[in-house]
Amino acid sequence: MLFSSGKPAGAENNSLWAADSVTQDMVEFKDILQAAENIKNHVHKTPIIFSNSFSKLAGAEVYLKAENLQKTGSFKVRGAFNKMSNISGDVIAASMGNHAQAVAFAANGLGLQAKIVMPLTAPIVKEEATKGYGGEVILHGENFKEALDFALSQRDYIFIHAFDDEEIISGQGTVGIEIMEDLNDIDFIVVPVGGGGLISGISIAAKTLSPNTKLIGVQAEAATSAYRSFKEKQICEKPPLPTLADGIAIGRVGDRPFEIINRYVDDMITVDENSIAMAILLFLERKKLVVEGAGAVPLAALIKQRELFEGKKVVVVVSGGNIDFTVIDRIINKGLMTSGRVGIFEATLDDIPGSLHSLTGLISARRGNIMNISHDRITGNLPIGKTRVVFIIEVRGKEHLEEILSDMRKKGFDIKGREDV
Repeated sequence: MLFSSGKPAGAENNSLWAADSVTQDMVEFKDILQAAENIKNHVHKTPIIFSNSFSKLAGAEVYLKAENLQKTGSFKVRGAFNKMSNISGDVIAASMGNHAQAVAFAANGLGLQAKIVMPLTAPIVKEEATKGYGGEVILHGENFKEALDFALSQRDYIFIHAFDDEEIISGQGTVGIEIMEDLNDIDFIVVPVGGGGLISGISIAAKTLSPNTKLIGVQAEAATSAYRSFKEKQICEKPPLPTLADGIAIGRVGDRPFEIINRYVDDMITVDENSIAMAILLFLERKKLVVEGAGAVPLAALIKQRELFEGKKVVVVVSGGNIDFTVIDRIINKGLMTSGRVGIFEATLDDIPGSLHSLTGLISARRGNIMNISHDRITGNLPIGKTRVVFIIEVRGKEHLEEILSDMRKKGFDIKGREDV
């Protein structure tokens, strides 16, 4: 490695770094350097990819740290290999997905036995992937907390925490070292946040090597423990709601990550589900990259907070690509609707021959593409002799859709756009 060990720049003058504080076991840069040595033969150094299309979209110079191309499809193998490289004995972990696969893969590579506890609600595809990496899957509990409690109760196994562990954080911090090896003069690094292990490690590495680089964490609006904890300066628990970013749907930020985030992270942002869906679609369409919801939230933040990043050099950490393909069609459709590429509206028509044809003719004239039409003749508030027709059409954008709807209204049709339905 090109870098010397030590505490993050300015830490010597920070009273919060004092030995008698709760941070005396805090991860230091030298720990991340050691982690890089520990894992170098087990993981990929993932590429940093410049994105011209995302740069134009955000008005910034945008680079992607493509951890979705990492072994097992996620950064999690970094921490898993670092933690388990000094372990002898059977290990156990609780996870809904990426951490499960990482621990199973690392255990297999290191000659260890791994048991992975998943709740009964875990997606089948992730259960099968974990088995494929050599892990023994135990299904227990209706939610992640019950699975975690069961894993912690198994005293004959060494428990591997997903994020609240110094060696896990150090392993994840190697992402930050690689970013700094490949790029100079970075203004922002934007990182997805669940339990906080990834951004904790990256922030220590980044602030040590480039103190002026700002670290921005991103959470889904459905899971905001780390965001609220950062803003309120105390750990806040908040059970997550269902979200496309299931990989960061954590109800409580880790104790160790919380301390590190408070020191070295500059701000936290939240993004909504529509923004996440649109970001997933953009990765597929513009970069031909498969990115899971958690990995897409930094791009969603870049678009949502364009004014913050405009004109700056930005690295977006794409944390993983393990998307559930059983729902990807719904994600794509949601992204298309959010971006205005698919429009939904309803029309109330006379239930006579020719009415529908006259309406579809207007869509055709404006070069809209009809994807689906459904009829409703039995709704209670619908007059006799009328039919309600719901259209799903492909358009070039929101302005194109409004042109089509405007033409219909000018012809006297009773039209309601999606926002009015």
